[in-house]
Amino acid sequence: MSLAKWTVGLMAGMSMLAIAAQANAGEVRVTVAEYSAKTAPYFADVKKEFEAANPGITVKFEVVPWDVLLQKLTTDITAGTNADLSIIGTRWLIDFVQQDVAEPLDSYIKPDFKDRFIDTFLSPSIMEGKTYGLPIAASARAMYYNKELFEKAGIAKPPATWTELQDDARKIKALGSGTFGFGLQGKEIETDVYYYYAMWSQGTEILNKDGTSGLGTPGALEAAKLYKSMIDEGLTEPGVTSNNREDVQNLFKQGKVGMMITAPFLSNQIKDEAPNLKYGVAAIPAGPTGARGTYGVTDSIIMFKNSKNKDEAWKLLDFLFTTEQRAKFTQGEGFLPVNKEEAKMDYYVNNADLAAFTALLPDARFAPVIPGWEEVAQITSDAMQKIYLGGDPEAGLKDAAAKANAVLKK
Repeated sequence: MSLAKWTVGLMAGMSMLAIAAQANAGEVRVTVAEYSAKTAPYFADVKKEFEAANPGITVKFEVVPWDVLLQKLTTDITAGTNADLSIIGTRWLIDFVQQDVAEPLDSYIKPDFKDRFIDTFLSPSIMEGKTYGLPIAASARAMYYNKELFEKAGIAKPPATWTELQDDARKIKALGSGTFGFGLQGKEIETDVYYYYAMWSQGTEILNKDGTSGLGTPGALEAAKLYKSMIDEGLTEPGVTSNNREDVQNLFKQGKVGMMITAPFLSNQIKDEAPNLKYGVAAIPAGPTGARGTYGVTDSIIMFKNSKNKDEAWKLLDFLFTTEQRAKFTQGEGFLPVNKEEAKMDYYVNNADLAAFTALLPDARFAPVIPGWEEVAQITSDAMQKIYLGGDPEAGLKDAAAKANAVLKK
Protein backbone atom coordinates (compact mmCIF):
# COMPACT_ATOMS: atom_id res chain seq x y z
CA MET A 1 0.00 0.00 0.00
CA SER A 2 1.37 3.43 -0.94
CA LEU A 3 1.94 6.12 1.66
CA ALA A 4 -0.68 8.29 -0.04
CA LYS A 5 -3.31 5.56 0.13
CA TRP A 6 -2.40 4.77 3.73
CA THR A 7 -2.72 8.47 4.64
CA VAL A 8 -6.11 8.75 2.92
CA GLY A 9 -7.30 5.62 4.70
CA LEU A 10 -6.07 6.89 8.06
CA MET A 11 -7.77 10.25 7.58
CA ALA A 12 -10.99 8.54 6.55
CA GLY A 13 -10.85 6.33 9.63
CA MET A 14 -10.18 9.30 11.88
CA SER A 15 -13.05 11.14 10.23
CA MET A 16 -15.41 8.25 10.96
CA LEU A 17 -14.25 8.15 14.60
CA ALA A 18 -14.80 11.88 14.90
CA ILE A 19 -18.31 11.55 13.48
CA ALA A 20 -19.09 8.69 15.85
CA ALA A 21 -17.73 10.64 18.82
CA GLN A 22 -19.73 13.68 17.80
CA ALA A 23 -22.89 11.60 17.52
CA ASN A 24 -22.26 9.98 20.92
CA ALA A 25 -21.57 13.36 22.48
CA GLY A 26 -25.11 14.45 21.69
CA GLU A 27 -26.84 11.29 22.94
CA VAL A 28 -28.46 11.03 26.36
CA ARG A 29 -29.32 7.51 27.48
CA VAL A 30 -32.00 7.11 30.15
CA THR A 31 -33.13 4.02 32.04
CA VAL A 32 -36.83 4.40 32.86
CA ALA A 33 -38.92 2.43 35.33
CA GLU A 34 -42.13 1.03 33.84
CA TYR A 35 -45.05 2.23 35.94
CA SER A 36 -47.90 1.31 33.62
CA ALA A 37 -48.85 0.88 29.98
CA LYS A 38 -48.70 4.68 29.73
CA THR A 39 -45.02 4.98 30.65
CA ALA A 40 -43.42 4.10 27.31
CA PRO A 41 -45.79 6.27 25.22
CA TYR A 42 -45.14 9.25 27.50
CA PHE A 43 -41.38 9.02 27.12
CA ALA A 44 -41.72 8.46 23.37
CA ASP A 45 -43.49 11.82 23.23
CA VAL A 46 -40.77 13.38 25.39
CA LYS A 47 -38.15 12.17 22.93
CA LYS A 48 -39.96 13.83 20.01
CA GLU A 49 -40.62 17.12 21.81
CA PHE A 50 -37.19 17.42 23.41
CA GLU A 51 -35.22 16.54 20.30
CA ALA A 52 -37.28 19.01 18.25
CA ALA A 53 -36.49 21.76 20.76
CA ASN A 54 -32.82 20.76 21.13
CA PRO A 55 -31.24 20.05 17.72
CA GLY A 56 -28.06 18.00 18.01
CA ILE A 57 -29.17 16.11 21.10
CA THR A 58 -30.75 12.67 20.77
CA VAL A 59 -32.41 10.79 23.60
CA LYS A 60 -32.62 7.05 24.04
CA PHE A 61 -35.08 5.78 26.64
CA GLU A 62 -34.98 2.17 27.84
CA VAL A 63 -38.14 1.19 29.75
CA VAL A 64 -37.48 -1.53 32.34
CA PRO A 65 -39.99 -3.38 34.58
CA TRP A 66 -39.71 -2.46 38.26
CA ASP A 67 -39.05 -5.99 39.44
CA VAL A 68 -35.78 -6.21 37.48
CA LEU A 69 -34.72 -2.55 37.54
CA LEU A 70 -32.34 -2.70 40.52
CA GLN A 71 -30.65 -5.84 39.20
CA LYS A 72 -30.21 -4.25 35.77
CA LEU A 73 -28.73 -1.08 37.25
CA THR A 74 -26.36 -3.09 39.45
CA THR A 75 -25.19 -5.14 36.47
CA ASP A 76 -24.79 -2.10 34.22
CA ILE A 77 -22.90 -0.10 36.86
CA THR A 78 -20.52 -3.01 37.48
CA ALA A 79 -19.86 -3.30 33.73
CA GLY A 80 -19.59 0.46 33.25
CA THR A 81 -22.40 0.37 30.69
CA ASN A 82 -25.00 2.28 32.69
CA ALA A 83 -27.03 5.07 31.10
CA ASP A 84 -26.47 8.79 31.73
CA LEU A 85 -29.68 9.08 33.77
CA SER A 86 -31.90 6.59 35.51
CA ILE A 87 -35.09 6.45 37.53
CA ILE A 88 -34.50 4.69 40.83
CA GLY A 89 -36.37 3.98 44.03
CA THR A 90 -35.16 6.80 46.30
CA ARG A 91 -34.56 4.18 48.99
CA TRP A 92 -31.69 2.84 46.80
CA LEU A 93 -29.99 6.21 46.57
CA ILE A 94 -27.81 5.96 49.66
CA ASP A 95 -26.18 2.82 48.28
CA PHE A 96 -25.43 4.56 44.97
CA VAL A 97 -24.02 7.58 46.83
CA GLN A 98 -21.81 5.36 48.97
CA GLN A 99 -20.63 3.56 45.83
CA ASP A 100 -19.74 7.02 44.45
CA VAL A 101 -21.67 6.47 41.22
CA ALA A 102 -24.30 9.23 41.65
CA GLU A 103 -23.45 12.76 40.50
CA PRO A 104 -24.41 15.68 42.80
CA LEU A 105 -26.70 18.04 40.89
CA ASP A 106 -26.16 21.19 42.94
CA SER A 107 -23.89 22.84 40.36
CA TYR A 108 -26.79 22.71 37.90
CA ILE A 109 -29.63 23.59 40.26
CA LYS A 110 -30.48 27.29 40.34
CA PRO A 111 -32.79 28.81 42.99
CA ASP A 112 -35.70 29.15 40.55
CA PHE A 113 -35.36 25.49 39.54
CA LYS A 114 -35.28 24.31 43.17
CA ASP A 115 -38.32 26.44 43.91
CA ARG A 116 -40.38 24.36 41.48
CA PHE A 117 -40.52 21.51 44.00
CA ILE A 118 -42.61 20.73 47.06
CA ASP A 119 -39.96 20.31 49.78
CA THR A 120 -41.51 17.14 51.20
CA PHE A 121 -40.69 15.28 48.01
CA LEU A 122 -37.32 16.83 47.19
CA SER A 123 -35.75 16.37 50.64
CA PRO A 124 -35.40 12.53 50.53
CA SER A 125 -32.85 12.92 47.71
CA ILE A 126 -30.67 15.36 49.64
CA MET A 127 -27.83 13.73 51.59
CA GLU A 128 -25.15 15.54 53.58
CA GLY A 129 -26.24 18.80 52.00
CA LYS A 130 -25.95 17.55 48.42
CA THR A 131 -28.82 16.92 46.00
CA TYR A 132 -28.31 13.59 44.28
CA GLY A 133 -31.71 13.12 42.67
CA LEU A 134 -34.94 14.78 41.62
CA PRO A 135 -38.38 13.37 42.54
CA ILE A 136 -39.80 11.96 39.31
CA ALA A 137 -42.73 10.25 41.02
CA ALA A 138 -44.40 10.70 44.39
CA SER A 139 -47.10 8.72 46.06
CA ALA A 140 -48.69 7.73 49.32
CA ARG A 141 -51.00 4.90 50.31
CA ALA A 142 -54.63 4.91 51.40
CA MET A 143 -57.50 2.45 51.70
CA TYR A 144 -59.84 1.83 48.78
CA TYR A 145 -63.27 0.39 49.54
CA ASN A 146 -66.06 -0.98 47.35
CA LYS A 147 -69.19 1.11 47.98
CA GLU A 148 -71.53 -1.43 46.41
CA LEU A 149 -70.28 -4.25 48.63
CA PHE A 150 -70.49 -1.95 51.63
CA GLU A 151 -74.10 -1.14 50.82
CA LYS A 152 -75.04 -4.79 50.35
CA ALA A 153 -73.37 -5.69 53.65
CA GLY A 154 -75.08 -2.84 55.51
CA ILE A 155 -71.84 -0.95 56.20
CA ALA A 156 -72.49 2.79 56.48
CA LYS A 157 -68.95 4.16 56.30
CA PRO A 158 -65.33 3.03 55.90
CA PRO A 159 -63.70 1.62 59.04
CA ALA A 160 -61.74 4.02 61.22
CA THR A 161 -59.91 1.28 63.15
CA TRP A 162 -58.60 -2.22 62.45
CA THR A 163 -61.25 -3.65 64.78
CA GLU A 164 -63.95 -2.02 62.65
CA LEU A 165 -62.21 -3.29 59.51
CA GLN A 166 -62.35 -6.86 60.82
CA ASP A 167 -66.06 -6.48 61.59
CA ASP A 168 -66.72 -5.06 58.12
CA ALA A 169 -64.68 -7.83 56.49
CA ARG A 170 -66.86 -10.42 58.24
CA LYS A 171 -70.01 -8.77 56.88
CA ILE A 172 -68.60 -8.73 53.35
CA LYS A 173 -67.49 -12.36 53.64
CA ALA A 174 -71.05 -13.27 54.67
CA LEU A 175 -72.31 -12.01 51.31
CA GLY A 176 -70.77 -15.06 49.67
CA SER A 177 -70.54 -15.10 45.86
CA GLY A 178 -66.74 -15.12 45.91
CA THR A 179 -66.36 -11.82 47.73
CA PHE A 180 -63.57 -11.23 50.23
CA GLY A 181 -63.43 -8.64 52.97
CA PHE A 182 -59.84 -7.44 52.86
CA GLY A 183 -57.28 -7.73 50.09
CA LEU A 184 -53.89 -8.62 51.58
CA GLN A 185 -50.72 -8.56 49.49
CA GLY A 186 -48.32 -11.43 50.15
CA LYS A 187 -45.52 -11.38 47.59
CA GLU A 188 -43.07 -9.17 45.71
CA ILE A 189 -42.49 -5.43 46.01
CA GLU A 190 -44.05 -3.74 49.09
CA THR A 191 -45.07 -6.98 50.82
CA ASP A 192 -43.16 -5.59 53.81
CA VAL A 193 -44.94 -2.24 53.47
CA TYR A 194 -48.37 -3.87 53.61
CA TYR A 195 -47.35 -5.23 57.01
CA TYR A 196 -46.04 -1.83 58.18
CA TYR A 197 -49.53 -0.32 57.87
CA ALA A 198 -50.70 -2.52 60.75
CA MET A 199 -47.38 -2.15 62.60
CA TRP A 200 -47.46 1.64 62.48
CA SER A 201 -51.01 1.60 63.83
CA GLN A 202 -49.60 -0.15 66.91
CA GLY A 203 -47.26 2.78 67.49
CA THR A 204 -44.26 0.80 66.30
CA GLU A 205 -41.67 2.13 63.85
CA ILE A 206 -39.55 0.21 61.34
CA LEU A 207 -36.45 1.19 63.30
CA ASN A 208 -36.27 1.74 67.04
CA LYS A 209 -34.73 4.95 68.38
CA ASP A 210 -31.42 3.13 68.89
CA GLY A 211 -31.35 2.11 65.22
CA THR A 212 -32.26 -1.53 65.76
CA SER A 213 -35.11 -3.31 63.99
CA GLY A 214 -38.63 -2.75 65.24
CA LEU A 215 -39.62 -6.30 64.28
CA GLY A 216 -38.90 -7.58 67.78
CA THR A 217 -41.30 -5.21 69.54
CA PRO A 218 -44.73 -6.07 71.02
CA GLY A 219 -46.43 -3.80 68.48
CA ALA A 220 -44.84 -5.65 65.58
CA LEU A 221 -46.10 -8.93 67.02
CA GLU A 222 -49.65 -7.60 67.45
CA ALA A 223 -49.66 -6.45 63.81
CA ALA A 224 -48.53 -9.86 62.57
CA LYS A 225 -51.15 -11.60 64.71
CA LEU A 226 -53.81 -9.28 63.29
CA TYR A 227 -53.09 -10.22 59.69
CA LYS A 228 -52.67 -13.92 60.48
CA SER A 229 -55.99 -13.99 62.33
CA MET A 230 -57.72 -12.42 59.33
CA ILE A 231 -56.22 -15.05 57.02
CA ASP A 232 -57.18 -17.86 59.40
CA GLU A 233 -60.74 -16.54 59.65
CA GLY A 234 -61.09 -16.31 55.88
CA LEU A 235 -61.48 -12.53 55.87
CA THR A 236 -58.84 -12.09 53.15
CA GLU A 237 -58.65 -13.51 49.66
CA PRO A 238 -57.34 -17.11 49.59
CA GLY A 239 -53.71 -17.79 48.71
CA VAL A 240 -52.38 -14.47 50.03
CA THR A 241 -48.74 -15.37 49.36
CA SER A 242 -49.55 -15.94 45.68
CA ASN A 243 -50.79 -12.38 45.20
CA ASN A 244 -48.66 -9.32 44.53
CA ARG A 245 -49.94 -5.76 44.56
CA GLU A 246 -51.27 -5.92 41.00
CA ASP A 247 -53.10 -9.20 41.72
CA VAL A 248 -54.93 -7.68 44.68
CA GLN A 249 -55.71 -4.54 42.69
CA ASN A 250 -57.18 -6.70 39.94
CA LEU A 251 -59.44 -8.46 42.47
CA PHE A 252 -60.61 -5.05 43.63
CA LYS A 253 -61.29 -3.87 40.08
CA GLN A 254 -63.29 -7.06 39.52
CA GLY A 255 -65.48 -6.21 42.53
CA LYS A 256 -64.32 -9.23 44.52
CA VAL A 257 -62.56 -7.42 47.38
CA GLY A 258 -64.23 -5.03 49.80
CA MET A 259 -61.12 -3.17 50.98
CA MET A 260 -57.44 -2.91 50.10
CA ILE A 261 -54.55 -0.50 50.65
CA THR A 262 -52.65 0.86 47.68
CA ALA A 263 -51.50 3.93 45.78
CA PRO A 264 -53.44 6.65 43.92
CA PHE A 265 -52.67 5.13 40.55
CA LEU A 266 -55.41 2.56 41.16
CA SER A 267 -57.95 5.35 40.56
CA ASN A 268 -56.68 5.81 37.01
CA GLN A 269 -56.79 2.06 36.43
CA ILE A 270 -60.39 1.89 37.65
CA LYS A 271 -61.33 4.75 35.35
CA ASP A 272 -59.83 2.95 32.35
CA GLU A 273 -60.60 -0.68 33.17
CA ALA A 274 -63.63 -0.72 35.50
CA PRO A 275 -65.46 2.59 34.96
CA ASN A 276 -68.70 1.29 36.53
CA LEU A 277 -67.05 0.32 39.82
CA LYS A 278 -68.35 2.37 42.73
CA TYR A 279 -65.54 2.97 45.18
CA GLY A 280 -64.22 5.38 47.78
CA VAL A 281 -60.83 6.27 49.27
CA ALA A 282 -60.30 6.60 53.01
CA ALA A 283 -57.54 6.77 55.60
CA ILE A 284 -55.70 3.61 56.60
CA PRO A 285 -57.30 2.32 59.83
CA ALA A 286 -55.90 3.38 63.20
CA GLY A 287 -54.73 1.15 66.01
CA PRO A 288 -55.91 0.92 69.61
CA THR A 289 -54.29 4.23 70.65
CA GLY A 290 -55.29 6.10 67.49
CA ALA A 291 -51.88 5.73 65.83
CA ARG A 292 -51.81 5.31 62.09
CA GLY A 293 -49.38 5.73 59.24
CA THR A 294 -49.18 5.74 55.51
CA TYR A 295 -46.22 4.98 53.29
CA GLY A 296 -44.77 7.98 51.53
CA VAL A 297 -42.88 7.09 48.38
CA THR A 298 -40.66 8.99 46.02
CA ASP A 299 -38.79 7.70 43.04
CA SER A 300 -35.89 9.82 41.88
CA ILE A 301 -34.08 10.36 38.63
CA ILE A 302 -30.32 10.54 39.05
CA MET A 303 -27.31 11.38 36.90
CA PHE A 304 -24.38 8.95 36.93
CA LYS A 305 -20.87 10.23 37.57
CA ASN A 306 -19.46 8.43 34.54
CA SER A 307 -21.85 10.17 32.14
CA LYS A 308 -19.95 11.73 29.23
CA ASN A 309 -22.89 14.02 28.43
CA LYS A 310 -23.78 15.69 31.71
CA ASP A 311 -24.73 19.07 30.23
CA GLU A 312 -27.07 17.46 27.68
CA ALA A 313 -28.49 15.20 30.41
CA TRP A 314 -29.21 18.24 32.58
CA LYS A 315 -31.05 19.93 29.71
CA LEU A 316 -33.30 16.87 29.56
CA LEU A 317 -33.89 16.98 33.33
CA ASP A 318 -34.79 20.66 33.12
CA PHE A 319 -37.29 19.78 30.38
CA LEU A 320 -38.80 16.88 32.33
CA PHE A 321 -39.42 19.09 35.35
CA THR A 322 -41.31 21.86 33.62
CA THR A 323 -44.86 22.20 34.89
CA GLU A 324 -46.30 21.04 31.57
CA GLN A 325 -44.26 17.84 31.47
CA ARG A 326 -44.85 17.08 35.14
CA ALA A 327 -48.61 17.40 34.64
CA LYS A 328 -48.59 15.04 31.64
CA PHE A 329 -46.58 12.39 33.46
CA THR A 330 -48.15 12.67 36.90
CA GLN A 331 -51.74 12.73 35.71
CA GLY A 332 -51.15 9.93 33.23
CA GLU A 333 -49.62 7.63 35.84
CA GLY A 334 -51.84 8.69 38.75
CA PHE A 335 -49.19 10.07 41.09
CA LEU A 336 -49.15 13.04 43.46
CA PRO A 337 -47.69 16.33 42.21
CA VAL A 338 -44.12 17.22 43.19
CA ASN A 339 -44.24 20.56 41.40
CA LYS A 340 -45.76 23.53 43.29
CA GLU A 341 -47.44 25.08 40.25
CA GLU A 342 -48.76 21.72 39.12
CA ALA A 343 -50.33 21.14 42.54
CA LYS A 344 -52.47 24.24 42.04
CA MET A 345 -54.16 22.81 38.93
CA ASP A 346 -57.88 22.04 39.07
CA TYR A 347 -57.09 18.39 38.34
CA TYR A 348 -55.62 18.08 41.84
CA VAL A 349 -57.59 20.68 43.76
CA ASN A 350 -60.94 19.20 42.71
CA ASN A 351 -59.96 15.50 42.77
CA ALA A 352 -61.54 13.81 45.81
CA ASP A 353 -59.38 10.69 45.49
CA LEU A 354 -56.11 12.61 45.46
CA ALA A 355 -57.33 14.85 48.26
CA ALA A 356 -57.68 11.76 50.46
CA PHE A 357 -54.07 10.81 49.80
CA THR A 358 -52.79 14.34 50.30
CA ALA A 359 -54.55 14.52 53.67
CA LEU A 360 -52.53 11.51 54.83
CA LEU A 361 -49.13 13.02 54.01
CA PRO A 362 -48.60 14.45 57.53
CA ASP A 363 -48.64 10.82 58.79
CA ALA A 364 -46.40 9.53 55.99
CA ARG A 365 -43.32 7.46 56.71
CA PHE A 366 -40.64 7.07 54.07
CA ALA A 367 -38.34 4.08 53.77
CA PRO A 368 -35.33 4.58 56.06
CA VAL A 369 -32.37 6.10 54.24
CA ILE A 370 -29.81 3.58 55.46
CA PRO A 371 -27.32 1.23 53.81
CA GLY A 372 -28.69 -2.25 53.21
CA TRP A 373 -32.34 -1.18 53.41
CA GLU A 374 -33.42 -3.44 50.54
CA GLU A 375 -31.99 -6.44 52.37
CA VAL A 376 -33.86 -5.52 55.55
CA ALA A 377 -37.09 -5.07 53.58
CA GLN A 378 -36.65 -8.50 51.99
CA ILE A 379 -36.06 -10.10 55.40
CA THR A 380 -39.36 -8.60 56.56
CA SER A 381 -41.24 -9.77 53.46
CA ASP A 382 -39.85 -13.31 53.83
CA ALA A 383 -40.88 -13.41 57.50
CA MET A 384 -44.40 -12.27 56.73
CA GLN A 385 -44.81 -14.85 53.98
CA LYS A 386 -43.91 -17.62 56.42
CA ILE A 387 -46.38 -16.25 58.98
CA TYR A 388 -49.13 -15.96 56.37
CA LEU A 389 -48.52 -19.59 55.44
CA GLY A 390 -49.07 -20.71 59.04
CA GLY A 391 -45.79 -19.97 60.78
CA ASP A 392 -45.63 -18.81 64.38
CA PRO A 393 -45.64 -14.99 64.44
CA GLU A 394 -43.50 -14.62 67.57
CA ALA A 395 -40.77 -17.02 66.44
CA GLY A 396 -40.84 -15.66 62.90
CA LEU A 397 -40.44 -12.04 63.96
CA LYS A 398 -37.74 -12.88 66.50
CA ASP A 399 -35.71 -14.55 63.77
CA ALA A 400 -36.35 -11.71 61.32
CA ALA A 401 -35.33 -9.08 63.87
CA ALA A 402 -32.04 -10.87 64.47
CA LYS A 403 -31.32 -11.06 60.74
CA ALA A 404 -32.27 -7.42 60.22
CA ASN A 405 -30.08 -6.28 63.11
CA ALA A 406 -27.14 -8.18 61.65
CA VAL A 407 -27.55 -6.17 58.43
CA LEU A 408 -28.04 -2.91 60.30
CA LYS A 409 -24.78 -3.41 62.23
CA LYS A 410 -22.68 -3.74 59.08
